[in-house]
Amino acid sequence: MKPAYLVAGSERLLVLEAADAIRAAAAAEGIGEREVFDFDGDPRQWDWQPVLATLQAPSLFAPRRLIELRLGSGKPGKQGAELILEFCERPPEDVVLLVVAGDWSKREHGGKWADAIARIGKVEVFWPVRPDEMAGWIDRRMRARGVRADREAVQHLADRVEGNLLAAAQEVDKLALLAAGETLDATRMDALVADSARYDVFRLLDAAFNGRPELVARMLRGLRAEGVAVPALLGMVVMELQRGAALALAQERGGNMAAEFRAQRIWDSKQAMYKRALARHPAARWQRFVAEAGRVDRIGKGRARPGQEPDDAWLQLERLLLAVAEPKAAALLAG
Repeated sequence: MKPAYLVAGSERLLVLEAADAIRAAAAAEGIGEREVFDFDGDPRQWDWQPVLATLQAPSLFAPRRLIELRLGSGKPGKQGAELILEFCERPPEDVVLLVVAGDWSKREHGGKWADAIARIGKVEVFWPVRPDEMAGWIDRRMRARGVRADREAVQHLADRVEGNLLAAAQEVDKLALLAAGETLDATRMDALVADSARYDVFRLLDAAFNGRPELVARMLRGLRAEGVAVPALLGMVVMELQRGAALALAQERGGNMAAEFRAQRIWDSKQAMYKRALARHPAARWQRFVAEAGRVDRIGKGRARPGQEPDDAWLQLERLLLAVAEPKAAALLAG
């Protein structure tokens, strides 16, 4: 075992699996004692004294210990960074440090403390798997589990899980049990797997901003079938459209887009999606999107103006998000 490890990224499944692999390796080397410290919220409010006391105290039950720091925001704050730097300068022989960060971007995270971990140990950052990478990711995972499938079958599974790595991993594990020794074609794959696509508002908005109108329509049908209420979606929809409007206005005025992305708390891994959306619409249309979202919210809450506004909130939400995804669909919006 190296003295220190940093595992980070927004792709939660991959981060968890990497951290599990490190814990398993530690256990295999006889590191039987493990202490975990969870940090979330504002780093300025965190108390690092318990961690410092643990690092300085000798182990009571085992010759070596695994100390795990879980940073929800991916930032340890000033005190935490100093503690990690000091650890890396003189790593204790009886301690292995594992830092698990739930969020990460090249611009906003890292720094001297992460560089120090890289010098004495290992840093592994997991970026989100892009839609065009999903089939390859599934194929590699299937091979690792001893599952064989042709290219069309792999693509069918990728289409079903819609970028949800956890659902994909679960399906591959199931296939390892159900299809032992088979080489799966598309028909057999469809018969074995469930439709595991997650129709949540985050992926719905990703589809709209990435310019995928057919996926927007499909996800909305799924959400409606699951009994989700339109007002439950509108809070996130309005927030993302307001972000788009602020970015579009800054871009139109020739502002510093890197600074604006930071101000809107949009990390590197998400910026390409917003840039694609900004290229499709001028600033004035983004303001119109925000206004339309407010109208949809009013309809969804039963506050439509009698005789002036339609009463089908789902239809109006679909038209709004289709317009975000496809400029030609903006003609569907109310005047």
